[in-house]
Order: sequence, then structure tokens, then C-alpha cells
Amino acid sequence: MNVLAIDTSNQVLGVAVSKNDEIQAEYTVNIKRNHSIGLMPAIDHVMRETNLTPDQLERIVVAKGPGSYTGVRIGLSTAKTMAWTLDIPIVAVSSLELLAHNARQQHGLISPFFDARRGLVYTGLYENSRDRIFLKKEDQNINLEQWLDELKAYQKPVVFLSQDIRIHQSLIVEKLKNDAVIPSPIDHLPRPGILALLGSQKNPEAIHQLTPNYIRLVEAEANWLKEQEKKQND
Repeated sequence: MNVLAIDTSNQVLGVAVSKNDEIQAEYTVNIKRNHSIGLMPAIDHVMRETNLTPDQLERIVVAKGPGSYTGVRIGLSTAKTMAWTLDIPIVAVSSLELLAHNARQQHGLISPFFDARRGLVYTGLYENSRDRIFLKKEDQNINLEQWLDELKAYQKPVVFLSQDIRIHQSLIVEKLKNDAVIPSPIDHLPRPGILALLGSQKNPEAIHQLTPNYIRLVEAEANWLKEQEKKQND
């Protein structure tokens, strides 16, 4: 099965092609830029490198968030458009689940996270058991200190993965001491090749029902809802 994977949910832009569960090509850029500019050239590049034409694709896989609102929308809208145009299945994978697989060689608890500003993070708790990654605690938007207190209660080592690890590493170590496991820098970036392999193992979703996994409302929508609630109470 020929699979195209797309991840623009955070700073990293990643595109990959896999064939029959073997990664054929990966393209990753880790710089601050507008993904709407770089995504289509990246797709064209990996398609050319693997000698694939669009009609040969059999599945599209996309990272659905959480992360950057704009980035998630770009990736998801592109993936949905391609899947609908080519009439092929689409699979959406949590961006946190994707990152958690970078610790698949380490058994135990895994906490991938993305900075959400104001002391908040997008995170979830995963566990590597028998060489498979399982969701142990659902993806959520939570105060980092509160999250670390919850993890501390497990009294087990926890692997932390994040492109924002430098921002929060001191607090993580302060809270969990020796139970805080911080891998080398290369392990903190999601791999589109892994996304392609994960997507080939999951069931497809209905294209038109597929929505971004923002976890929390965008600020404009949250402010609008507050305003409507205020008007109802007046």
C-alpha cells in the first residue's frame, strides 16, 4: 500500500511516503515558517523521489493535532482535499501519539507535550508495553505543574518528549527528580515516516466528518462564546 503522510501540526513540517510498511522517503524541516508555503513543494519532492504519481497513492495519513491552530488546519485541509480528489481513504493520528512513538525503545510511561503558553501544555500519557504504545491518559490541555504532580504520583520514570523541552526542562526535573527521563535532542522531533506507518495500521475515517483536534477552543471562538453567555445573562 502506497501511503502519503503529512504533519504540519507544529513547528516541524514533515512529509513521508511508505510502501507496504516500509519508509521510502522522509522530508523534515524544523524552522519557523508558513507551512502553507512549504507543504506542497515538500509533497512534490517525496513523490518525485519515490517515482509515485498521485493516482498511485492508496492512503493519506495526517497529524490532526493538538498544536498550532493554523498548522493543524493547513495539514488537515490539504490531506482531506487530496483524499477526496483521489477517492482514497484518509487516517488522522494524534500529534501527541505520533511523538510518543519516538520512545518506543524505552519501556514505561511517556509524556509527549507541546507548549500552549501561559503555563499550559498539550499533553497525554502513553505507555510502552510489550513494544506497543498505548494511551494511558487522554490528550488534554493542562497546567504543566498540575500535570507533573499527577505524574509524580505514579512514582515511576517518565520519558518527556517535546520540541519545547528546553522551555520546561528545569521545572520537569525539579518536580520529578530522577524519575524525569529526557532523551537526546533528536528524539524530540516527530517523524513523518512513523506517521505513515502508524496510519497504515489504523482504520480510515469519513473525510467530511474529520475535524482538527484542537483540544481547546481557539481564542476568538472562546471569546465569542463568553460574549454570548454574557448577553443571555443580562
